[in-house]
Amino acid sequence: MLRTRTLLSSARSLGRTPSLLSTSQRFFTTSRATAANFSWRHKASIAALGTAVVGFGVWNGKEVHCDAISDDKKRRTEGPITDRDPMRLRMEAFVKGLQNRIVNEIEQIDGKQFTRTAWERSEGGEGITCVLQDGNVFEKAGVGISIVYGELPKAAVEQMRHDRGKDISADGPVPFFAAGISLVIHPRNPNAPTVHLNYRYFEIENSDGTPKMWWFGGGSDLTPSYLFEEDAIHFHQVLKDGCDKYDKKYYGQFKQWCDKYFFIKHRGEARGLGGIFFDDLDDKPAEEIFNFIKEMGNRFSLSYLPIVKKRMNMKFTPEMKEWQQLRRGRYVEFNLVWDRGTKFGLQTPGARIEAILMSLPLTSRWEYMKEVEEGSREQDLEEVLKNPRDWIPLD
Repeated sequence: MLRTRTLLSSARSLGRTPSLLSTSQRFFTTSRATAANFSWRHKASIAALGTAVVGFGVWNGKEVHCDAISDDKKRRTEGPITDRDPMRLRMEAFVKGLQNRIVNEIEQIDGKQFTRTAWERSEGGEGITCVLQDGNVFEKAGVGISIVYGELPKAAVEQMRHDRGKDISADGPVPFFAAGISLVIHPRNPNAPTVHLNYRYFEIENSDGTPKMWWFGGGSDLTPSYLFEEDAIHFHQVLKDGCDKYDKKYYGQFKQWCDKYFFIKHRGEARGLGGIFFDDLDDKPAEEIFNFIKEMGNRFSLSYLPIVKKRMNMKFTPEMKEWQQLRRGRYVEFNLVWDRGTKFGLQTPGARIEAILMSLPLTSRWEYMKEVEEGSREQDLEEVLKNPRDWIPLD
């Protein structure tokens, strides 16, 4: 049973568990492989589950009985989470803290407060969706987290066993846990870019609550209406600096993955200027990858806020605003037509539709056969969207 409540100030995270999909509906694809040797089609296909986790209970179904739920509930009452606790609780604590920090920073810039909707399900799990609309600086901003417990149905277990080569019993449902944070921010000023971020953790559990298998996913990308090359360079450099702390190959691999995933196929152009994107990351010890996830999540403020502060008060014309609305139309097209997480969520019974569509801009526009002027700033943007660049040198 789903319960929601709207919070007016700094929120205590509540939650909700997932529900079961029909066993005929395959909800994710993944294989035992490193980030370096995935096929691009395979990488794109596994994005759905992790992205869809944030903001809603993923499946409708019976109450989940496993030690993880009761153990975690008990542990939360005993004091602050430490490095000795299970990764489930550590990721949960991280996304909750990151959400609060980002929301506070955006509120300080905008001057308007987010509406915070907390939700929970009696079966277990918790989450909170924060949305700011019609702000002074931001037309719409959404920051959501979910902490989800559930069971994979037999068909999903069999598929995972086949794809990943893991020795997982297919005789019955298998407990799982997922936690993640997702945000999309759409500024008012056409000179200021939209930004997207998502980081998540997923594990399959033994009956005693210990992890049988796990992986991390996520990324961040920038979508401007007008091209400022220095903004693209800054954004990518901040991401690369974070990646390089953990693996010199990460940025190049994840940047290419991002360019391929966030591509509007029917338009023949990228959604934006890219960033990084990855999934099923389990090629290093969990502790090391978790530190990488924290590093990249904490780099949001450094990567984006200096850009929006620089652009939010720039002068713009009505024509520039119309162009921004057209570009936001392309953003909507990608999210509703190609984004696997959004499509998965919309097809899932019991999903929180408002949370799934949190990423959409408040306003957008479509014009028939719109053409840009030769040599215009609009054409400059279209050129880089059709021909993605490497904004900083790759190692």
